[in-house]
Amino acid sequence: MAYRTDLAMERSGKTMQKEKLRGFPVRRSKEGEVCYVTIEAPRIGGGDDEEASLRRLVTDELQKLLPQKGEILVAGLGNADMTPDALGPICADQVFATRHIKGTVAHEVGLGELRSVAVVKPGVLGTTGIETAELLRALVQKLHPAAVIAVDALAAGRLHRLCKTIQISTGGIAPGSGVRNDRPRLDEETIGAPVIGLGVPTVVDAATLCEDLCSGEVEGAGTMMVTPRGIDSLVSRAAGLLALAINCAINDSIDPETYEQLMLA
Repeated sequence: MAYRTDLAMERSGKTMQKEKLRGFPVRRSKEGEVCYVTIEAPRIGGGDDEEASLRRLVTDELQKLLPQKGEILVAGLGNADMTPDALGPICADQVFATRHIKGTVAHEVGLGELRSVAVVKPGVLGTTGIETAELLRALVQKLHPAAVIAVDALAAGRLHRLCKTIQISTGGIAPGSGVRNDRPRLDEETIGAPVIGLGVPTVVDAATLCEDLCSGEVEGAGTMMVTPRGIDSLVSRAAGLLALAINCAINDSIDPETYEQLMLA
C-alpha cells in the first residue's frame, strides 16, 4: 500500500546517501535538481547536550544551503489554531526579525552587523482567503529576499518517524500534500525566490497505524490522519529547536543563549 508522506526517505526508488554527523543519522537524496537532507533523532527538543548537538547539525545544514549575502524571509506555514499544523507559526514567533533594525539605532544596540531577516505567518486559505503562494509572491516582489525559508508540519508514512525526523530541501515545499489538501507549491518558479523547505512530521496516515498494529487494512482508515499523544509539547519543542537553528544559521555572530534571551524579552 502507498501511504501519504512528505518525506523523501519514504518515497520508493530513491538512492540515499547515509552518514552520521554529530551523533545523528543523516540521509541525503536527490529528485531531479532538488536535494533532500533528512536527520533522524530519538527526540527533538529536551534541553540537554543531545538537543544542542541536533540544533548545531540543523544549523550546519541550513548554512550550506543559504546564500551568503542578502535578506532572508522566514515563512511559518500552517494553521496556528490546529496543534499538529502549528509548527510553522510557533517557529516563526521565535525567529529574530532584524529587517527593521537599521542605521544608528542598530549600531547603538550592538546589532549593526546583523543580516536582514523578515518573518511572516501567512495563515491558511480557509481563514485568510489568500493562497500562501500568492501572499509570498507579493512579499518577494516587495522585499527581494535572497532566499525564503519555509517551515511547515509534514506527514510521515511510518509511526516511528513522527516528531523524530527533520527534513530540509532545496526545492521548496508543497503545503498540505501529505494530507491530500494540495495547495500551490512554494518554490523559486512560483514565488520568485529560492525556497528552502524545513519541516518535521507531526501526523501519519491512519492506514499505517492499522497495518502496524493490526497487520492489515481497516475500512475507512485511509481517510484519517493520526497524531501522537502530547503533540502540544512535541510541536512546541520542535518549533523552538528549528527557530534557534534558523537564527544561528542566518546570524551566527549571536550565540544561542543570547537568542533565547532576546526572544523572551
